[in-house]
Amino acid sequence: MASTIQSSTFKPHFITLTLNQQKPNNNNNKSKKPTTFDKKRQASVDYDKGTHKLTVKINGFRKSDLPKHQRLHVENDRFQKDWAVSEVVEKIMKMNCWEEDVEGVLNCWVGRFSRKNFPILIKEITQMGSIEHSVHVFNWMKNQKHYCARSDIYSMMIRLHARHNRVDQARGLFFEMQKWRCQPNVETYNALISAHGRAGQWRWAKNIMEDMLRSSIPPNRSTYNNLINACGSSGNWREALKVCKEMTENGVGPDLVTHNIVLSAYKNGSEYSKALSYFELMKGTKVRPDTTTLNIVINCLVKLGQYEKAVEIFNSMREKRAECVPDIVTFTTIMHMYSVSGQIKNCEAVFNTMLAEGLKPNIVSYNTLVGAYASHGMAQEALSIFDKMKSNGIRPDVVSYTSLLNAYGRSEQPEKATETFERMKRNNLKPSLVSYNVLIDAYGSNGRLDKAVELLREMEHDGLQPNVVTISTLLAASGRCCQKVNIDSILTAAKMRGIELNTVAYNSALGSYLNVGEYEKALTLYKSMRKKKVMPDSVTYNVLISGCCRMSNYSEALEFLDEMIDLKIPLTKEVCSSAICAYTKQASTSTQLFFRVQNKN
Repeated sequence: MASTIQSSTFKPHFITLTLNQQKPNNNNNKSKKPTTFDKKRQASVDYDKGTHKLTVKINGFRKSDLPKHQRLHVENDRFQKDWAVSEVVEKIMKMNCWEEDVEGVLNCWVGRFSRKNFPILIKEITQMGSIEHSVHVFNWMKNQKHYCARSDIYSMMIRLHARHNRVDQARGLFFEMQKWRCQPNVETYNALISAHGRAGQWRWAKNIMEDMLRSSIPPNRSTYNNLINACGSSGNWREALKVCKEMTENGVGPDLVTHNIVLSAYKNGSEYSKALSYFELMKGTKVRPDTTTLNIVINCLVKLGQYEKAVEIFNSMREKRAECVPDIVTFTTIMHMYSVSGQIKNCEAVFNTMLAEGLKPNIVSYNTLVGAYASHGMAQEALSIFDKMKSNGIRPDVVSYTSLLNAYGRSEQPEKATETFERMKRNNLKPSLVSYNVLIDAYGSNGRLDKAVELLREMEHDGLQPNVVTISTLLAASGRCCQKVNIDSILTAAKMRGIELNTVAYNSALGSYLNVGEYEKALTLYKSMRKKKVMPDSVTYNVLISGCCRMSNYSEALEFLDEMIDLKIPLTKEVCSSAICAYTKQASTSTQLFFRVQNKN
């Protein structure tokens, strides 16, 4: 191994270290010439900026390696460049595919006369991850006289398309390679199954697996894992388990990746208890869990409300000798747990602990903290984290802006919410349906129903259809503003748009009717709710009982209480308070009536 160190005159703290990796020389008398595709690693360290970079240089077939009759074509042509493969890759990656002449650069490369350079060239390009550059180079290669279609080249391109969720293009390449009489191998099928799995097309993935078996290509563990992941990511955990069983029956034992995928399938299918049971079974095997496994388990515990167990696992991962060290996902999940349970200080403490342990928060971590502050109307704190995110080089996304909108709405600052909304659009981010709903709620909860309705029209103009959350928000706002006509018109608008009301929407409408004294309309709506088999909850009955009490309909209030008990809906503190009020008032009215009768007699 030979190493040379060069230092720049202008940058005294910049050091480049080049390592030539060659096979050991077995012949003491003759020096062995390095092969054409030996990799030369080069490390660059900039001490002023505190950065380092590792690059790999590959020569490939150069002019001296070409046959004599091919060298004659380019020997006296000053426009033909004898570049290494790595130099070609660097030049292409610096170019804009749509504006600059990529093919012109490739046509000046002497190495294009050797077909052995093509697989290395496309491998280096695809590893960079740029789909546009890779497609451009691949199309150029197919037009070259010396190009020969190969399965490994097609497999690399299919894998790249899979990473970019371009399923149709990946499938097109699969059929194209067969036209060129390139037989797909197990890696080709794995890449294609993975592409369909990422797109949620698990039936396609299963059909590809069956085609693979018909072609007498035995699937390996990666094939099964990709198919299980395709089923699981779509929430189809039953199909994922079926494939896992087939995998075991065919003699391919599951590994840690398989177990993690099955756990994830349960989680995506909202089968959190089954995921925990599977984890207990997994403990009995020789496969030891990793950080990803425990992250899924913590997530399931949080979803089930078992916060103490989630924190217990989190603390065990943070111990000094723990095998599974918590990562960004672990910390973010615990932050989310504290956020939904209203423990803002603990959420903030976990975020600071993550920073203290040297982990760099990602956009999900920042959004979780901004959302935690927003849920309590802490607009100043939410804005501070939002600005810190930008200063740390993370570009806020739609979720970030929507959380900030929510913070301003809950702190009764709808104008600032509008400013944030407009800034989001100026930054070329398209507001989502949730963004509009949050802004509508910001104005509706502050008594600005006219502005909320205007935003509804703007949302529809932007191609977004309102959903049941939008309707619920507008109904609640109408009740606060005591506008009877708008309640009816909003319900009519929902019916015209085919929006089916859920329990929350019915609760908002019932509360709005009772706030404006429309008891008969509220009763009619409640009957419609029961007729459509929408199950009422404790909020529904609290709205009805308290509303009846305000209008002195105490007997009706107690009837609703009896109905609630018959449906075995748990009594809340609010319902009990309203019921006690109804009993007290009814008893008081009966006493007064008794004394009146006695006085008359």
